[in-house]
Amino acid sequence: MSTEHYFSADPSTPGRPAEVTFAINGRDYRLASAGGVFSNGRLDGGTSVLLKKGALPTAATTGALLDLGCGWGPIACVLATEAPAAAVYAVDVNARARELTSANAERLELPITVAGPDDVPGDVTFAQIWSNPPTHAGKSELHAIMERWLPRLAPDGVAWLVINRHLGGDSLHTWLVDGGWAVERKASQKGFRVLRVTRKTD
Repeated sequence: MSTEHYFSADPSTPGRPAEVTFAINGRDYRLASAGGVFSNGRLDGGTSVLLKKGALPTAATTGALLDLGCGWGPIACVLATEAPAAAVYAVDVNARARELTSANAERLELPITVAGPDDVPGDVTFAQIWSNPPTHAGKSELHAIMERWLPRLAPDGVAWLVINRHLGGDSLHTWLVDGGWAVERKASQKGFRVLRVTRKTD
């Protein structure tokens, strides 16, 4: 692997195309991936655990849903498929990731809004945030991402996060609680923690 990370804004790694197949909630998906993005060529183990253990939205779900750090778009595509009445946003700093997510959304005829972090309208609040955040970016960057996006949850919104236990899963849990969030560990599988994060109620 090169020293360039998947969270680079404009990766120079060759964009060798790949195709990924996976099944979630009884539905089969076939999506395009490429070099220079997170987990190119396969569905990452953490993302798989998140989508299987988190409470996916349903056809009755409305409002805005966010796939934060979308990569090539597996979470966004699942959210948009499961909740066609919701407005799904897919956000990533990586331009190639955004291009792949847009192509996959078009291929599946899913109305996903793909954007860079600075391009999401400031007045949009999210009923749900889903993320397998970039732990390899470092603790300070991870915390900055959470501090930027979690406050954009709607008052009754929920965030579903997956974190590798060996890459700070438990410390993130503690940090979120110390920051005033209500956090439940909903699953622990294959070394990953699935956290449900909401605003604390009085």
